[in-house]
Amino acid sequence: MQNDISILCTRPLNDELVKEAKAAGIAIDILSFIETSPVQTKSVQQEIEQALLLSATVVFTSMNAVEAVAAWHRGQQPNWNTYCIGTTTNKLVEKYFGEKHIAGTANSATELAELIAADRFIDNVIFFCGDQRRDELPAILEQNNIGVNEIVVYQTTAVSHPVDKSYHGILFFSPSAVTSFFSINQLPSQTILFAIGNTTAATIKQFSNNKIITSDFPGKENLVQKMINYFT
Repeated sequence: MQNDISILCTRPLNDELVKEAKAAGIAIDILSFIETSPVQTKSVQQEIEQALLLSATVVFTSMNAVEAVAAWHRGQQPNWNTYCIGTTTNKLVEKYFGEKHIAGTANSATELAELIAADRFIDNVIFFCGDQRRDELPAILEQNNIGVNEIVVYQTTAVSHPVDKSYHGILFFSPSAVTSFFSINQLPSQTILFAIGNTTAATIKQFSNNKIITSDFPGKENLVQKMINYFT
């Protein structure tokens, strides 16, 4: 294989993944197209602190939401039944709130909502989310007469950069990063686009007719491995 495959990654990666790709002859450039920051208002702090005192069913679909909530939990272990997206978000929930409190995981927000809706004992959930959260999960839960108390704990800001270099492939990890990228960039038709999941892939299709390869599982490690496998 030629050692000249160049990839743009639209979010930070750990050094191990970059080195693994390099060993396969693939150079990864990293350029973030969104920034996230926790909401640090007094009202949100109080909502989180109150939720930590409850026996509740809690939902996380983002690692950013987990970290924003964990910043206020001060080591206490809430009596939560937690549902979350797999891989990174799941690992962070285990780290901060304990593996024994994870009631279910899924590969997408839609699958997670269907899993929650299948439990006839759940009447209400607390959904810790960002200000640009997708509609699928709360919509499915509400269709199944499950109340959703949304607490917006982080904000997403677009950070657009012009990209002049031509890449063999680009990795996208969220719909908001896709929108940010295409707000000022166009791509040659041969660039392969890699999406973390179906929602991100659907957003790419709104902007591009390029070939899209979607990860089978959530988690940046899985998408990077999918890309490596494709080019090798």
